[in-house]
Amino acid sequence: MSERINVGSGAPWESRVGYSRAVRVDRHVYVAGTTATGADGAIVGGADPYLQTRQALANIAAALERAGARLEDVVRTRIYVTDIAQWEAIGRAHGEVFAAIRPVTAMVEVARLIDPAMLVEIEADALISVRPEAA
Repeated sequence: MSERINVGSGAPWESRVGYSRAVRVDRHVYVAGTTATGADGAIVGGADPYLQTRQALANIAAALERAGARLEDVVRTRIYVTDIAQWEAIGRAHGEVFAAIRPVTAMVEVARLIDPAMLVEIEADALISVRPEAA
């Protein structure tokens, strides 16, 4: 039987809603929709979609690390945005992180996210590679 590891971020709504920031099963890691929420619970980046995307991706990187993965293991992202007209700034931030990794992705405009200050929410799926140092 495969071991399941749930990774939390410490956000109070995880237990209230019943989800984990990330779940790892074997070599697969699934990261929940992640926003630009900082350690203090405030949205990082204000009204700047580029900065919010960078913070969301930093939060994803931290969740991956806690699950034993890294950004290089990401095979898919899904980007939810409240204003598709901001796609270039959001895409630039995503590209700065994933230019060499090149996961598959989708960017979809949604009516709104859970907090009106949130402009971007990103999900990520990763498949942990066998690394020479781990072999």
